[in-house]
Amino acid sequence: MNIPRPEYPRPQLTRDAWINLNGEWSFEIDYAKSGRGNGLPTAETLASKILVPFCPESRLSGVAHTDFMPAVWYTRTVDFPAEWTERGRVILHFGAVDYAAEVWVNGNSVGTYRKPYEVGDAYRNPGTKTVPTHEGGYSPFELDITKFLIPGENRITVCAEDDVRSAAQPAGKQSRDPHSFGCSYTRTTGIWQTVWAEHVPDTYIRALRILPDVANERVSVEVLLGGASAEGISVSAEASYEGTAVSSASAKTHWRSASLVLPIADPKLWEPGCGRLYDLKLELSQNGVVTDAVGSYFGMRDVDLDGKAIRINGKAVFQRLVLDQGFNPEGIYTAPTDDELKADIERSMAMGFNGARLHQKVFEPRFLYWADRLGYLCWDEHANWELDISGDAALYRFLPEWEEIVERDYSHPSIIGWCPFNETQMNQHDGVLRAVYAATKRLDPSRPIIDSSGWHHVITDVFDTHDYEQNVELFGANHERINNGECPNGVHVSERAWTGEIPYFVSEFGGARWADESDRAGWGYGNDPQTVEEFIARYDGLVTALLENPRVCAFCYTQLTDVEQERNGLYTYDRRPKFDPAAIRACNQKIAAIER
Repeated sequence: MNIPRPEYPRPQLTRDAWINLNGEWSFEIDYAKSGRGNGLPTAETLASKILVPFCPESRLSGVAHTDFMPAVWYTRTVDFPAEWTERGRVILHFGAVDYAAEVWVNGNSVGTYRKPYEVGDAYRNPGTKTVPTHEGGYSPFELDITKFLIPGENRITVCAEDDVRSAAQPAGKQSRDPHSFGCSYTRTTGIWQTVWAEHVPDTYIRALRILPDVANERVSVEVLLGGASAEGISVSAEASYEGTAVSSASAKTHWRSASLVLPIADPKLWEPGCGRLYDLKLELSQNGVVTDAVGSYFGMRDVDLDGKAIRINGKAVFQRLVLDQGFNPEGIYTAPTDDELKADIERSMAMGFNGARLHQKVFEPRFLYWADRLGYLCWDEHANWELDISGDAALYRFLPEWEEIVERDYSHPSIIGWCPFNETQMNQHDGVLRAVYAATKRLDPSRPIIDSSGWHHVITDVFDTHDYEQNVELFGANHERINNGECPNGVHVSERAWTGEIPYFVSEFGGARWADESDRAGWGYGNDPQTVEEFIARYDGLVTALLENPRVCAFCYTQLTDVEQERNGLYTYDRRPKFDPAAIRACNQKIAAIER
């Protein structure tokens, strides 16, 4: 059988010695969450089969079960190369498992620990609970499984527990009802990104943090080490552009990290539509012998704010964005192929968009890889819908996973800003928004942050709003208010958030339903246009009102594709254009006031 999604899953830190563990796994739904007591951690086979990395709700998985699944189990055997088990370390990687995962290797639970309180009830019922290997349905995790391996076949078992109805976990647009409705869609349970293993030395390069500095013609690289701590290790880096070496640097490691600065003379800039990338090769050496080598890449681009605009490389760039929810009719959360990830970006660019809000779902690194290569602007957002943030306990579930997301995506030049929350309410906990904003700023001071997209701001670098008014004149008039120092209608802000002196971003608008006459089911925002000509005229009017407003720096149209019963995409759910892409492109590519 061909391995689905065979491409290397972590494009910004590549290594030769790796194995893709996608493909057929034994699988079982555990409705009673009794699998541990019934011996599933050591079972050699389960009730059915599944094709990983597709979630069991999807048709591509071969299961296509869309009702609630409180827990699911996976198991398979892996025969690692002999040299993997004889020396060095074997690291097992999961791109994403929704939601709480526990992993066993040859019957041994890996990475669990005891915590002195009940999860989700930390302050009321002290006690003990075994915490899973990993919590968080959108961020990656890795496990050093070396000590559990044996020569020959090794059994890997995974249990994932998921409860989107709990309001205690980020779940994005996954439906809390048995079926999809409105803007809530089919759920994703369990493994939905690539599972893979790599062989590394005892001390190895675990992660990179790459920060370009265009003004000073240099790039900083922080190398983070994993495994054993060792003395006398040095790290070297070489940057090249289109196959020609342009810079190098080396440094001694200190405990588990090293910092290098590479000069990049006359940098080739990463810009919207021009994803110029430098290749990066890094090596660890000990006593003159290379012990580890990885590949990476970076883009030379800066992001800053000038009060009215978000600037890229010192130039005001109007962000013509589209809302992308990352759903696929066959794979739900998971694209059927790597080519389809790239194709969604190309579909957007064909209509004149230069980027996207990656909405209520953390997209996989391969999508960001193509965004990097194509020069596509992205706002990273967490899936906070269905999470109750009315109390401090929400930080336990949200913040650790969000920090993992920021760390994972930090080095992608396509990421222009962070937006941890979407459409939080005034009666929820402002302290949570404030704390997550502050934590994000500490992790990455180089990009702007929107505290909560929509209509409620506490502290934010960019002021954004959602407006689904379909009348062009009323829509334009509401956003003209910003030019008089007035807050737009429908937005609630703290005094600190509203100054009238920060960039203004209409981050959701439009969303009119359009479907073929033979298929007028589904929904969208406002009244439906009756003809293609009426749709294009309305689209052009809304877009023009924003492009010509000198205080607007970005827009985001809802949305790129239909998603199930939501029919307000510019493409159908199966990616057929509803309108001539050239007509939408002509509207989008008018010169904006901030660009003149």
